[in-house]
Amino acid sequence: MIPNFGMGTFRLKGLTLTELVTEAIEMGYKQVDTAQAYENEADVGKALAQTKSDDVFVTTKVWFDSFKHQQVLDSLKQSADKLQRDKIDLALIHWPSPNDEVAMEETLDALTEAREQGLIKHFGVSNFTTGLMERAIKHIGADNIMTNQIEVHPFMQNRKVTDACDNNGIKVTAYLPLAKGKVVENSTLQAIAAEHNVTAAQVALAWEMQKGFVTIPSTTKTEHLRSNLKAQKIQLTDQDMADIAALDQNDRLIDPDFAPKWD
Repeated sequence: MIPNFGMGTFRLKGLTLTELVTEAIEMGYKQVDTAQAYENEADVGKALAQTKSDDVFVTTKVWFDSFKHQQVLDSLKQSADKLQRDKIDLALIHWPSPNDEVAMEETLDALTEAREQGLIKHFGVSNFTTGLMERAIKHIGADNIMTNQIEVHPFMQNRKVTDACDNNGIKVTAYLPLAKGKVVENSTLQAIAAEHNVTAAQVALAWEMQKGFVTIPSTTKTEHLRSNLKAQKIQLTDQDMADIAALDQNDRLIDPDFAPKWD
């Protein structure tokens, strides 16, 4: 089962990232999330190799230049080598194939084979709309899709997709949980934080976990790694949850030109 809390590595690279992942694992982090497109799998791998990381769940994502069947298998072998893992815990389709250039079904079949070959333990998707999820479920079955990793934070709650995931028993992994730092400036989150003697960032992370989502915040600072980890111990009230629900503005922060037509 995928841990409900982990370390994101988007836009982090090099020795700094290796040191941060090492510190995170030593603090007790049980998941590290990376991707082929981040160009940092080798930096994560160095940290995994030099720590007691056997129980750390590692997620990577296949980029859309490797969506054809053999490309998926070859790229995952390369990812495993870089991550210094015999087997990757979870591999995701990072984004839907732009203009459906490579049929989703081909990529899903390749991920199935990767699992059969022992390259990966589980697979899932990322940035999938409800329509794309329906298509994937029709082809492969919901029980084979471990997660849909999507943007979720208090200002972009993505309810149509998260509800569809919940209805199909697919775990939501929420990326960008701190909304690029916007959560720390919000007066509602600040007020809730004051009531619990925590930070607004910790409140945002606790809200996601209390919703049942996996959250993967990233940071460049050791003190934030430690603070984020402590969010797991926060219990928000029903009123807190309602107040955060009211913050939704459909404020999408990640929307590249190759993104699907969002729900």
